[in-house]
Amino acid sequence: MPSLKRKALAVAATVAAGLCLPVSQAHADDLIPIGAGSGIIQQLKQVDGGGYNEEVCTLTAVGHDAAGDLVGFTNAHCFLDSDGNKLVGGKVYYDTTPAGTAAAPAAIPDPRDSLKIGPIGTVTYVSDPNNLLTIGKPHGLDYAVIKLDPTKVKATDTVTSSTGTAKITSIGDVPALGTRMCKQGHRTGVTCGATLVKDGQYYTTLIWTWAGDSGSPVYNGNVLVGSDWGAQHFTPFTSILKDLNSRGGVGAGFHVG
Repeated sequence: MPSLKRKALAVAATVAAGLCLPVSQAHADDLIPIGAGSGIIQQLKQVDGGGYNEEVCTLTAVGHDAAGDLVGFTNAHCFLDSDGNKLVGGKVYYDTTPAGTAAAPAAIPDPRDSLKIGPIGTVTYVSDPNNLLTIGKPHGLDYAVIKLDPTKVKATDTVTSSTGTAKITSIGDVPALGTRMCKQGHRTGVTCGATLVKDGQYYTTLIWTWAGDSGSPVYNGNVLVGSDWGAQHFTPFTSILKDLNSRGGVGAGFHVG
C-alpha cells in the first residue's frame, strides 16, 4: 500500500525559518523510545507558501546490528520518489501524532514538532519494492534500512496504541497458515487476522491496514514474523534479514533490542 502523502500544510515562512535552528544533543533521559509500530515521516519537503509535502510509514523493527549501530526497518516503497528512484540517504523524522485506530486513523502529522526534534535517522539501503500488482517489474522484498541517531532516539521493545500493545522480543518464522496474528501500525493501531495463503515470497492475511501503516510489524505473540506492506500482505522478516546479511553493511547481524 502506498504511504500517505500530505500536501501544503499551512505553515508561515517565518515560523519555518525558526525551525531550522540546530538541535542540541539530547540527554539519555530525553531520548525518544521507538520500536516496532512507531510512526515515521519521510520525503519531507518545504513547498512554496511555507507548507510541506510529506509521506508517512511505520517502523517494522528497531534494534542493533553486528557493528552496534542503532537500526530501524520499514518498507522500501516508503523511499521511492514519483519516478521510482530509490532515496538512499533520505532523512527520516519521528511522527509525533498519536496512533490511530481502524475506525479513526491517525491524523496526518503537522511536521513542525518533528522538525524541532530534527532527523532521527538516514536511509542506508532500499530494496526493490513488492510491485505485486505491476506486470513486468521486479518483485522485491520491499524493505528499507535506516541508521538511527542514538542522540535522538533509543530502542524499545514495546509500542502501545489505544487498541493494544505490541511487545517484540524476538524474530521468528511465519507460523502455519490459518494462524491469527496482529500488526501494530501507526495509522490504525493493532488489528488482527488469519494468515490465508503464501503468495511466492509474500503472505496474504486478513489483517486490516491503511495508508501509512506500510512497514508495520506483523507478530505472533512476542515474535516478529513479517513486515506489512499493505493490501493485507507482508514479507517474512527472516527473508529480509537473510538478504541483508548476504549484502552486509548497516543492519547486517540485526537483533531486536
